Amino acid sequence: MRVVHETDGTERVLASEVDVADGLLSQGLGLMFRRSIPDDYALVFPFGRATKRGLHMLCVPFDIDAVWVVDDEVQAVKRLSAWTGRGRARADTVVELPAGAADGVESGDAVRIEGL
Repeated sequence: MRVVHETDGTERVLASEVDVADGLLSQGLGLMFRRSIPDDYALVFPFGRATKRGLHMLCVPFDIDAVWVVDDEVQAVKRLSAWTGRGRARADTVVELPAGAADGVESGDAVRIEGL
């Protein structure tokens, strides 16, 4: 499974080590209580429909990049700071990445999860 960013006809792999949070417990825990994540890692939250999706960084001791996506189109990108970060945007899929991994990803770009 991979997370791929596409813009202006070029593709870039954002993550090749991907976990899917598809259950109530895994979605509730997210990245909480982990000490770190690898540089090529993503945690993907697939939801059944697009609506406002909120994230918090409680018990997450490192910064992350969050990408909110609807039908493979980026709606928002935000750097969330360790412990105190919060973000909210419309999405049917949310992708959490190591801080800096989503540099260059902007609203309107395509981000797709291959193999999901």
